Amino acid sequence: MPRMQSQFRILALSLLILAIGTHRAFPAPATQPAGPRIVMIIRHAEKPDETTGAKDPDLSKRGYERAAALAKVIPDRFPIPDFLIATKRSKGSNRPVETITPLSQAINENIESTFSDDQFAQAANEVLTDPKFTGKVVLIAWHHGKIPDLAKALGVKDCPDKWNPQVFDRVWQITYENGVASWKDLPQKALPGDAEK
Repeated sequence: MPRMQSQFRILALSLLILAIGTHRAFPAPATQPAGPRIVMIIRHAEKPDETTGAKDPDLSKRGYERAAALAKVIPDRFPIPDFLIATKRSKGSNRPVETITPLSQAINENIESTFSDDQFAQAANEVLTDPKFTGKVVLIAWHHGKIPDLAKALGVKDCPDKWNPQVFDRVWQITYENGVASWKDLPQKALPGDAEK
């Protein structure tokens, strides 16, 4: 009987050592941080001249040319988006949706357009917290007046406070590493006359 107890103890001790060794050899996988890998923000493409008093909610001719060009430029020069987001259509503008519609068709991704221009904080919160965006690339088309606020809501600390109203050819790329956002202002180089840097 004592011999059996001794053998049982040795077996139990061996199993414990094996379990500890296995745990050290195969550590638990690191959990992927919540939130997207990259967010790109663009302004909607060019709009009609409003100095005449006419309010057109759609893009101008050059705006449609930019939208068509972005369908090639984004997949060729930037990370291909897993998700496309644009401001919701309003009485005054459907330009953000129109700007990324050719891209949507080119990469076969739907456009989510549930947030109004003023709901940039809610849009940012959804992108940062909804599990479907974890580790993904998101492209957002917005109105220029709220883009700096949107970027800040997405964790950017060093972007300008205002977007130049004459500028349509930039991509604000936000990259997340260990939950920290780093920001770059990149040229689209989509149409003749666009900035090179």
